[in-house]
Amino acid sequence: MSDSTTSGQESSKFLIPGAIVVAGVVIAGAVLYGGGLRNTPAGGSSAPPPAVAAGSLADDDPSLGDPSAPVTFVEFGDFQCPFCNSFFREAEPEIIERYVKTGKVRFVYRDFAFLGEESVRAAEASECADEQGKFWAYHDRLYNFIWDNYYAKNESGENVGAFAEANLKRLAADSGLDAGAFAECLSSRRYRAEVEKDIADGRAAGASGTPTAFINGKMIVGALPFGQFQTAIEAALAGK
Repeated sequence: MSDSTTSGQESSKFLIPGAIVVAGVVIAGAVLYGGGLRNTPAGGSSAPPPAVAAGSLADDDPSLGDPSAPVTFVEFGDFQCPFCNSFFREAEPEIIERYVKTGKVRFVYRDFAFLGEESVRAAEASECADEQGKFWAYHDRLYNFIWDNYYAKNESGENVGAFAEANLKRLAADSGLDAGAFAECLSSRRYRAEVEKDIADGRAAGASGTPTAFINGKMIVGALPFGQFQTAIEAALAGK
């Protein structure tokens, strides 16, 4: 399932609360080109992991940009993850504007729903939205909803009902989806296996937390500043 139409982010852009940003940068900096955000072994090797074949990571998941772009950027994300939300608001719009819209990068989103059942249900719901060609609108709506109602208020949004079924359905209607078809899809749970495959593929490639990105197969972990992603993208464009 793919969608090559470039999505605009929701109009409002905010700074993630200070505590989240600081924590995200500190954690991400500690594990850049290393393990995951969680369960990172102390004293592990500082050498970058070997690159993974970009094509195998992209799978058939929703994507933005030219399928033939020289660089493939694969994000493994969790809709409940505050660090993913920071990436969504800060670095991702710059990547899309500067590299996806200019044909240099294909941006792929894959689920790494590891924070609980609401993460899994939100991931399944996004697949149902993709079924109607509305993945990116729904993707943005999910991240903005949990930001507006929880993270912008310095409140935890993990497994507290943010992505309860009623909210998932309401956000689908707000995104312009056919409500009946979406409800049927969500209740069928037919995308559970797809979500589980994404998680398994991410783990096999070395991901253990979110957000984890693979730029032409090279892993970068964390909600890093745009400049660090830019450096990695430029290196990939130069064939390094």
